[in-house]
Amino acid sequence: MKRNVTLLCLWAGLGPLAGLVQAWDYPGHRAVNELALASLPADFPGFVREPAARERIAYLGGEADRWRNVTDTKTGRGLELGHCNGPDHYLDLEDLAEYDLTATQVSPFRYVFAAQIAAARREHPERFPVIDPAKNADHSRELSGFLPWTINEYFQKLQSDFSVLAAFEKHGGTPEEIANARQDIVYVMGVMGHFVGDAGQPLHTTMHHHGWVTNSVTGNPHHYSNDFKFHAWIDGGFFDHTGGVDPQKLAAQIKPAETLADAGSADGIFRDAMDFIIQQNGLVEKLYQLEQAGKLAAPPADAQAGREFLEGQLVKSGQLLGNIWLTAYRTAPEDTYLSHQLELRQAAATKATEQKP
Repeated sequence: MKRNVTLLCLWAGLGPLAGLVQAWDYPGHRAVNELALASLPADFPGFVREPAARERIAYLGGEADRWRNVTDTKTGRGLELGHCNGPDHYLDLEDLAEYDLTATQVSPFRYVFAAQIAAARREHPERFPVIDPAKNADHSRELSGFLPWTINEYFQKLQSDFSVLAAFEKHGGTPEEIANARQDIVYVMGVMGHFVGDAGQPLHTTMHHHGWVTNSVTGNPHHYSNDFKFHAWIDGGFFDHTGGVDPQKLAAQIKPAETLADAGSADGIFRDAMDFIIQQNGLVEKLYQLEQAGKLAAPPADAQAGREFLEGQLVKSGQLLGNIWLTAYRTAPEDTYLSHQLELRQAAATKATEQKP
């Protein structure tokens, strides 16, 4: 939370735009969704493998970044969407210590966590730099991100959609209802993939998201880059200058999807998502070391090690996403209310038919 003077000045110069954090440009997010599709077993619903559905799921990997296009800090347009969407893309894990929390202590309920942040800021104002309202138009600077909450909430939405589809298929849903339920599943699968992809970009798990932050506690003893543009370079600039992303090649590293063990808990897959983010946070320094060693530079530099690292992160996200999709399908509870309503509708239709002269 405590930024050094140089980085604070850079943020101030960029104004509210500094909060617009992305992870992986569209090709990377699309690749994550395609890799997840490659992991699905034969017993997963076949409609998602139809060409139109596959393309839709891949395309939707970039959807959550497209929601940023209505935000205009000069006119104030779209700031509410920026407020609710922006923090969904990251979690600055180091901030938790400022709130006297650990990753294992935080609540799986996002607004409980938000209340914990507010309480810490109220009780310990000395821990937090003053936020300039002029640089906080969307009111997100007080937050540390909601990425694992977002992933878990999408997982539960997908469970719900699979429950609805099962009810329609088993209890007389119309062809239109079944088709719509399938489209809901495709949509949630695709959009969810964006956030799982974000979790695989180490800079979305750390306070060091736009260059290494120097503060009175950690300093910068290894002289890592504090270039604000480093984030955008990792998101897509590196791939753009070194041959792009090839999902078909990366698919060779994908294993068959597996059901996540924690899915039966009351917290859904919140702990799985948090554990994954913690693991990627552990790679933040390695990422900066690769940059420092010139392994993330454009040709003619030797960037093979950097490419292998970043491609590995895409594969990790694709693997986790496939696991989440499969888990949602296999653990979706019965929608007893909808099933009952459909049974009543069928009974009424049968009765009406029998009463016809």
